[in-house]
Amino acid sequence: MENFPEVWLNRVIQNLSNQNVAPWLDGIAELDTEVIEVGSGDASESNIIHIPRTNFNPEVLINNTAYPIALQGYTDDSVIVQLDKYQTKVTTLSDDQTIGASYDKIDVVTKGHTRSITTKKNQKAIHSIAPQSNTVATPVLIATGAPLAGSTVPTLVYEDLVTFKGMLDDIEGISDDERRLVLCTRHWNDLLRDRKNFGDQLVNYNTGKPAPLIAGFEIFQYGGNPLYTDAGVKKAFGATKNSTDRQASVAFWKPGIAKKTGLTKQYFAKAENDPETQTNKLNYRHYFIAVPFQNMFIGAIV
Repeated sequence: MENFPEVWLNRVIQNLSNQNVAPWLDGIAELDTEVIEVGSGDASESNIIHIPRTNFNPEVLINNTAYPIALQGYTDDSVIVQLDKYQTKVTTLSDDQTIGASYDKIDVVTKGHTRSITTKKNQKAIHSIAPQSNTVATPVLIATGAPLAGSTVPTLVYEDLVTFKGMLDDIEGISDDERRLVLCTRHWNDLLRDRKNFGDQLVNYNTGKPAPLIAGFEIFQYGGNPLYTDAGVKKAFGATKNSTDRQASVAFWKPGIAKKTGLTKQYFAKAENDPETQTNKLNYRHYFIAVPFQNMFIGAIV
């Protein structure tokens, strides 16, 4: 490690970019703006970007469900947005583990870090994209299918998708293509049971193949979708699930989503500086954000 720190860091950056990437974010272009590092090395260190006000409506960022609040303020002609910060806990390593630059060795040591970061940033992304509550521009539909035996939670049925499509159709400015629906696991299973309408399409969907197109939506599955109350209001990120809360499926119009990857930093303390345990210490810090450009063209099914 101490001989090849840049190689290790570059490999982690590569893995964060190419492994465990949420397929429902695939194809959304990175914002073409410079990442600015503020307060490097301090506890308050942050990555910020400037986005022209004409291209970004900050209303979606001002709410109490996404922390830290991404919007920082205005300059004369732009919105200043703070990227979310993800930090891993420290891993201890022997000297033998840190010598050399084999990708296999690097991946074994850092896999837990990259997996933890990608899991958390994907959960935060889908939470930030999901609407806060039902409006004309951000429809939230309560599923209408009959509950399964022993449950009081309504199931998702084909008619719900058609109704939801119509609610999005009513939003001025949205086209009928490039709509994505990220199904929570429960809703995915509901559709699997409806083999008549589309169950086979989901069964045949595998990683690396195009997402199935159902009712005008590119269909994806994700287990980290946000929680909503039974009244259709989104809960804060990381909130504890209550017995009446439900995980929602989230829809968005692909051109309406902004994303930006910030800096990835590596922290390494040598064993020679730790006489008590005589181990090397390693962790990572990574910045990322994905949010709607405007408080519209997004929706959810609860």
